[in-house]
Amino acid sequence: MESGDVVGIGDYDVETKREKLRSLLSQLLVDPILADVPGNPTLSDVVTLVSLEKGSAMRLSIVKLDGSSLDVAVMNSATLKDLKILIKKKVNEMEQANMGHRHISWKHVWSNFCLSCNNEKLLDDDAVLQDVGVRNNSQIAFVPYVMKKGPGRHSKRKKHRLFRSLHKTC
Repeated sequence: MESGDVVGIGDYDVETKREKLRSLLSQLLVDPILADVPGNPTLSDVVTLVSLEKGSAMRLSIVKLDGSSLDVAVMNSATLKDLKILIKKKVNEMEQANMGHRHISWKHVWSNFCLSCNNEKLLDDDAVLQDVGVRNNSQIAFVPYVMKKGPGRHSKRKKHRLFRSLHKTC
């Protein structure tokens, strides 16, 4: 062992404690009562699950376009933006676990689809979910969404045709 490789006693203690904590956590997560705790929970995940038990959070079912669904838990005060971030996190985790790394363009997803609850499109990212009718055990679905163009605005395709025709005349 070289002088640069010396591990202090305090460092060893921290690593030993960390290993004991990981071992204890893995034993706890096997318990069926804790089945809804994710495998590698963050503090936010734990707080949300405790809030679910207390009634200050709600469980939602997100229905994807293929008909499959995933369950998420959000605080009662969550906004649509919070829900979108959680969906992105959950889907990315599921994709990672099932297929390895697969890139999903969330910019593309949110520009072509929006979320809907009770046949109402949820469009305002700053809206509190409960204020727009989302309740515990609600089903939220992805639905096609086409952003309206403002007056005088053209789609990229029309602009391309316009510039191509201008180029031909020059």
